[in-house]
Amino acid sequence: MRKLFQALQPYLIPKRLAPFFLYITDGYKVYPCLIEDCNHLVSKTAMTRVEGENCRLRHYLARLHRKTLCYSKSTEMLYKSIRLLIYYLKHGQLPPFS
Repeated sequence: MRKLFQALQPYLIPKRLAPFFLYITDGYKVYPCLIEDCNHLVSKTAMTRVEGENCRLRHYLARLHRKTLCYSKSTEMLYKSIRLLIYYLKHGQLPPFS
């Protein structure tokens, strides 16, 4: 359990940002050991929404598919690609580039 907790540290929300984020899970027994109650929402309905968004992102961005094909090794490029896609899906056009 300690190794798992250490491996998850980079992905946990910093305490200063905790009031603005929630971890949405399906109620697996190990989550309460890793996530504080105030940051944890157990909801099958919300989980379905999250999985739907993940599926949609994988559909539009080939770099989110399997590691053997089209997988981006640069976290910066992955971050920028997701931001660009979200902007496009929200506004229906690409942002103006200067």
